[in-house]
Amino acid sequence: MNMEQNVIQKNMWNTAGKAGLVLGLVPAVYLFISQFLGQVGMPAFISSILSFVLWTAKFVGCIWIMKFFMKKFVAENNGVTNANTFRLGNIMALLSALVYSAVAFANVAFISPELFETQMNAVMQQMAPMMDSNTQGMMEAYLENLPQITFISNLIYCFLYGMVLSFILSRNIPSKDPFADYKPDEQ
Repeated sequence: MNMEQNVIQKNMWNTAGKAGLVLGLVPAVYLFISQFLGQVGMPAFISSILSFVLWTAKFVGCIWIMKFFMKKFVAENNGVTNANTFRLGNIMALLSALVYSAVAFANVAFISPELFETQMNAVMQQMAPMMDSNTQGMMEAYLENLPQITFISNLIYCFLYGMVLSFILSRNIPSKDPFADYKPDEQ
């Protein structure tokens, strides 16, 4: 590995660390805002519209943030290839997935466990006539493991989403010069 690649590798982790933190905090903020809006008690129509607008802002914002950090990385480092930006995106996806999953775990386990327990109890009461004792036991075990299930499922989902997004964005970052191999005939 040459010196330029070593510098790119080091800068990649620095950029990915900052980007991963930002990318992880955006959905975490959305999580708490949407959770708050669910408890405010506003009319369902307004709540639905507001939730959709916030979700769209989160979705588009995460795409924009990843693209921003990829372009910034390319601008600050010479010799960056599309493979480098794809790798950067994967590292950002992993780190942001860890940040968001940790926040979601803390929310379920420590910050708002009563909210999730109340929701599960409401579901259990509605479904009780249709469940046998084994199913009820499984649902109770699920509730006991909800923080861990939340962490693992969010980690997997967010990382896979980030990988796909990284693949799509890295195809054109850095942009390819279609005439790079063109050599005019010398006459």
